Amino acid sequence: MAEITLSVSGGESKTFPEGVTVAAALAELVSGKKRKATLAARVDGRLADLSTPLHLDASIEPIGADSAEGLEILRHSAAHLMAQAVKELFGQEVKVSIGPAIEDGFYYDFDRDIAFTPEDFERIEAKMAELATAALPVSRTEMSRDEAIDFFKKQNEPYKVELLEEMDTETVSLYTQGNFVDLCRGPHVPDTSWIKVFKLLRVAGSYWRGDEHRQMLTRIYGTAFADKKDLQSYLHQLEEAKKRDHRKLGKQLGLFTIQDDIGPGLILWQPRGALLRRLIEDYWKDEHYKNGYQLLYTPHIARLDLWKTSGHADFYSENMYAPMEIDEVLYQLKPMNCPFHIGVYKADPHSYREFPIRWCELGTVYRYERTGALHGLMRVRGFTQDDAHIFCRPDQLQDEIYNIISLNQHILKTFGFDRYDVYLSTRPEKYVGSDANWELATEALKQALERMGMAYSIDPGEGVFYGPKIDIKIKDQLNRSWQCSTIQVDFNLPERFQMTYMGDDGAEHQPIMIHRALMGSLERFIGVLIEHYAGAFPLWMAPEQARIMNITDDQALWCEEVLGKLRSQGLRVEKDLRNEKLNYKIREAQMMKVPYMLIVGEREKADGTITVRKRDGENLPAMTPDAFVRLVKEESTAHLKS
Repeated sequence: MAEITLSVSGGESKTFPEGVTVAAALAELVSGKKRKATLAARVDGRLADLSTPLHLDASIEPIGADSAEGLEILRHSAAHLMAQAVKELFGQEVKVSIGPAIEDGFYYDFDRDIAFTPEDFERIEAKMAELATAALPVSRTEMSRDEAIDFFKKQNEPYKVELLEEMDTETVSLYTQGNFVDLCRGPHVPDTSWIKVFKLLRVAGSYWRGDEHRQMLTRIYGTAFADKKDLQSYLHQLEEAKKRDHRKLGKQLGLFTIQDDIGPGLILWQPRGALLRRLIEDYWKDEHYKNGYQLLYTPHIARLDLWKTSGHADFYSENMYAPMEIDEVLYQLKPMNCPFHIGVYKADPHSYREFPIRWCELGTVYRYERTGALHGLMRVRGFTQDDAHIFCRPDQLQDEIYNIISLNQHILKTFGFDRYDVYLSTRPEKYVGSDANWELATEALKQALERMGMAYSIDPGEGVFYGPKIDIKIKDQLNRSWQCSTIQVDFNLPERFQMTYMGDDGAEHQPIMIHRALMGSLERFIGVLIEHYAGAFPLWMAPEQARIMNITDDQALWCEEVLGKLRSQGLRVEKDLRNEKLNYKIREAQMMKVPYMLIVGEREKADGTITVRKRDGENLPAMTPDAFVRLVKEESTAHLKS
């Protein structure tokens, strides 16, 4: 019998008979504890089940359940286990579609005449636990695509058949556990006993293939972990997330509203929310001015021909609203600000001496989102991007990217975000521009990140078709990731719009264009801020910094006088002079997350002071209105000194 040589990174090589399984090889190559925790492996860099037979020399990397890859495999297997439990409980009336692992768990989409509800979870979880205890072996089978189509037709699983009919491959893999068979690439856990710690979370509607004209399915979401403590921690985080839900807090704090008669996904900013937004916008504008940017304002619509020139009409039409006719010419609501900034550029000739040109705009754009995808401030149909475009020469590219990252770090830190994941996305299969330009841009992005000392991951092939990019995902108080900042190098639009500048050689050259957004969209960023701070904003951005309240009507005139003094100094102060008990007023102010409560009784009135109470309940010594102004201004400007 032929022999092969297998090794584990950092360990010795051994010879095995050809056809040995990954599991059998690891039994000799890996020590006890590590071997017991291994649920799959990488064989020469490719994911594989432990039951995979090996026929060539290879390097094996064990994958433990506590690793990111292992957890994804565990969750994918849990999705299969849930589908098996559903099929066994509800029979052939249920048709299965797809069930992947996702960032925090898994889901599976089912077609059933009666949609599943959370009331079904207890039965499904009990059946999943029963199947897990049975330790059913999970085995992989390969067959031709046509054989698989015949198999799933006999199983009366039309969604699997449709998926198979669209596949451009001769062979597919199926996974079997007990009497349940699913179409899947794998890998999966060796047997169902690995799936012990799981929880079903919620249900949602989901159109098949994301097409609103297709069948509505029921999606059941769940999560799974290798350790029970991790599950409990995650469930606790979910409870915290519910308390911080920006939709609930937005209503409670009077920040924004969404009304059906106006339209889903369209935000109405209420006075407190509008003030919060203004504070953020003013800070954003000031910081950009300090960093050499100039502010632009552009229209909300343009002739459809502009979007044909930019390519959006061809490549982005599914996200754009239908054109409107004005004076027998078609116009289009803008989905992007970029072509307008190019229009400003083309209004005048440019020389190499002017570069870099940095233009920024808080530009409102409109993009079609399916109703089911809308979510408070996070997914809307009209939103304001903190957009900017930089036009520069090739020799300036790395410095400009460095400056963008530096400004981005400063602004994110000011808002309370100092943890994030950074990704460098490289050239996709379909792209425009020369290979030399792609290499120049990618290297400039890479060098700028390294110059900043920022750790990053390469996201191969995930750049946009017109250039490579950097994406920054911030981490909030609950350690959740949010995609906000992006920096993109563009070779496409300068060419499409025939942008030029006069070089030092007297010839015309094409500028490099950088797209960048630091917060992404104001709506989404404010939604993240609400949840990050649970509505208790830092003093500098709190729409109401203080609320003055009297104990009896006798102090009302002094309260009005103090209110005027504080407002004249720029403080954002409201009053509560109602004939209510003081504790009631304090409780209301705390519910509204007001940083300071200013309490006035007869003693304060006589002394010309105010008693200051923080929203966390701490009482400060009585002080004059002028002393309180100094306290607020000092605390409010502290964020600028960080």
